[in-house]
Amino acid sequence: MTEQRSAGQGSQDPEPGWAFRPRTPVTAEPVRRVQPDRPRSDRPGAFPGREQAAAPVPTPAAAPHTGAPAPFAEPAPPAPPTGSMPASPASGSGTVSSPAAVTGAADAPPAQRRGRGRGAMKVVLALAVLAAASGTAVALRDADTVPVATQQATQAWRVPAPASDDELVGSWNTGTLLVRASTRGGVSAYRLSDGKQMWRTTPTVQGTVPCAMSPRPADQGIGTVAFGEDGHSCTSLAGVDTATGRILWSVPLVDGKHPTATATQTFVQGDVATVVSENFLGGLNIRTGHRVWGYRARGAYCNALDWGAEGVVLVNDYCADQQKKYTFSAYDGETGKVLWTRTGSTRTVVKQILTGSPLIASLHTPTEDSVRVFTSSGGTRKLAVGNTAVLSGNESDADRSARLVGDVLVTPAEDSAGDGIGGYDVTTGVKLWSRPGAALARSAGKDGTVYAVSTSGPAQLLRIDPRTGAVTPVTRLPDGTGHHRFTAGTVYVTPDGGVLELDAQGTADAVRFYR
Repeated sequence: MTEQRSAGQGSQDPEPGWAFRPRTPVTAEPVRRVQPDRPRSDRPGAFPGREQAAAPVPTPAAAPHTGAPAPFAEPAPPAPPTGSMPASPASGSGTVSSPAAVTGAADAPPAQRRGRGRGAMKVVLALAVLAAASGTAVALRDADTVPVATQQATQAWRVPAPASDDELVGSWNTGTLLVRASTRGGVSAYRLSDGKQMWRTTPTVQGTVPCAMSPRPADQGIGTVAFGEDGHSCTSLAGVDTATGRILWSVPLVDGKHPTATATQTFVQGDVATVVSENFLGGLNIRTGHRVWGYRARGAYCNALDWGAEGVVLVNDYCADQQKKYTFSAYDGETGKVLWTRTGSTRTVVKQILTGSPLIASLHTPTEDSVRVFTSSGGTRKLAVGNTAVLSGNESDADRSARLVGDVLVTPAEDSAGDGIGGYDVTTGVKLWSRPGAALARSAGKDGTVYAVSTSGPAQLLRIDPRTGAVTPVTRLPDGTGHHRFTAGTVYVTPDGGVLELDAQGTADAVRFYR
């Protein structure tokens, strides 16, 4: 293990063309308030097959050169000139560095893929539940037939999809509003009580659409949304007031040094929003959009990959001008401080970050694929996942349903039996249970209750004991819920126990509400 200065330390003078220099916040045009369209008739969708999980979008790290290679490539930086090594232009600046990698290299990681995201048009089901009906718990086994719940939900209201090719980018449930961001529908909020559209955000740049969204808004009621020409390349990041839809600030994700729009991830923690992309890596004040910290390369001839989750950013770099060529580091997403750094001789690729605290990630190296639980010092222990692919969500970038309940990781999983859910003890690493034919839910409560929705047999809501895997049927859902009707979706439950189901592919309705 080695130590290095925090990514946020050093001079606060931005490099030329730095995208996150302090600036006057950009205010959007007045929010356009519209009535929801009349619902249209059902249009059933198919349940597609699964693809193997792919690595998240990578980020080559800053270098004094501007040429960028193909995504996911790890070019060998050009040989440093003889004599003394020139100082890195990022050194000591504390700026958000351009991860434009140096051209002409070897040892390249796999080619970039969107993975399980919106480009694959796959299925996601996630559920948040506040109230549950009583039922009979049964042991969770592959061959079990789950009893049918006696309580029945009915549809209360619906919102039509804006277009047949609409792709869900993300969503927030504020308790009174559902905020939905998609490539054809923009960012809109619906009142949970009756489905009325309360606001729709106007982007600061006309013609741009949402391309990334923080998994949740910050406690201050502000979330982050990235916009671009399409759903997979982002040119700006904005802070959005969840109560009104007003854009409070906006910063560019492209500039003269980094003119190519790239895929982006954004997360919020505390007072800071992080942005993780191929162009920029750093943190912004959630209220103003001003820079809080920025990544800085540790040498003059470096490139890197990066990945993010709430509270943490992982960076794997290769620096030709440093004695330790490869490092794998974790940064605090709120402060930019280095949490730990590991040195090695090969590249580590992060395929999935399952939880940020504690950090649990699916890793690929030239010698193995594994899922590991990280300690605060960077040490790891392996989860015994075997041939099971554990995932951060059910098939879509819009879903992050994997969660830690006590010392048990409950996560979407895929194995020879198909899609399902798995439970793992993160202390011992052993697999506790598995459940095929079910999609993991995101629970609004903080009591450790785990919910799922069935994807085979009768459509119903299930409650799962995280330690034993015992399952209890909660309520039956209308015929057509989940894979029976949607090709992709995210589901929430309102404070009064109503169930919201979002279509992530736009093949039917955008939202349905069951009560």
